[in-house]
Amino acid sequence: MGTENIKLFAGRSHPELAEEVAKHVDVALTPQSVYDFANGEIFVRFEESVRGSDAFVLQSHAAPINQWIMEQLIMVDALKRASARRITAIMPFYGYSRQDKKHRGREPISARLMADLVRTAGADRIMTVDLHTAQIQGFFDGPVDHLLAQNLLASYVGDRYGDAPVTVVSPDAGRTRLAEKWADHLGGRPIAFVHKTRDPDRPNEAVANRVVGTVTGQLCVLIDDMIDTGGTIAKATEILLAEGAADVVVAATHGVLSDPAVERLSGCGAREVVVTNTLPIPDAKRFPKLTVLSIAPLLARAIREVCADGSVTSLFDGHA
Repeated sequence: MGTENIKLFAGRSHPELAEEVAKHVDVALTPQSVYDFANGEIFVRFEESVRGSDAFVLQSHAAPINQWIMEQLIMVDALKRASARRITAIMPFYGYSRQDKKHRGREPISARLMADLVRTAGADRIMTVDLHTAQIQGFFDGPVDHLLAQNLLASYVGDRYGDAPVTVVSPDAGRTRLAEKWADHLGGRPIAFVHKTRDPDRPNEAVANRVVGTVTGQLCVLIDDMIDTGGTIAKATEILLAEGAADVVVAATHGVLSDPAVERLSGCGAREVVVTNTLPIPDAKRFPKLTVLSIAPLLARAIREVCADGSVTSLFDGHA
């Protein structure tokens, strides 16, 4: 498929990923002038014509998250006003995805607000990786390419640890469905989950207290969609080891790694922590047991399928 009509635009949050995606798609990043005014406002101008192009705007919502979301919205608006034919907002990590429902009264549904903002700015479609919950796709009134990092992560874990007696473990009851998919990918392995209880007198604090399933002597693959401060994963790892697990390998798509995640993950006893580069992981957040896999080939293949009016679904199950 020709790439002459593809234009790839990169926000400033994760230039390494953008350059890698551009290399895999075999296009150059479109030159642009982007800078901040003294008061923090962002200015964007593209340095070549984008009229009639298939435009892809890549921005990962890393910290400072609100700045990078705003920059992507401004870039999309600039493309809309410059007559791009179709605009796809690529958000490897979709900001505010944890706020996808109201837990109590008078709370926002910020994940829906995000979808509305992207649509209003002028995006025709969204491309993202491992949403916190799949129903967020329904918040956006247009196509959503929901890419899955499971194949990438599970293939790595299978190649490295497939000979061991593996049990796939969800850190809470809510991710057991994902654990089942992982277990199938790894060849019909058993699953377990950590049952969390909450103390009503201590809001926002989960107390992980027991494992449902057999983990004694097993290599436990502890999975999640993101690791933020690392509290849930570190606690679950300690519980699994206390329950007799032979080893724990952590696998998650998004390495948010807010403080004190590095300290917690380094000291929790996990043998390896595997994440993807949907978010930038600077040297300061890297530690000896951390492995970072690249999501760039998957994003590039999805871009090519979208441009060729092919099947993004085929990237996951081998057929359209």
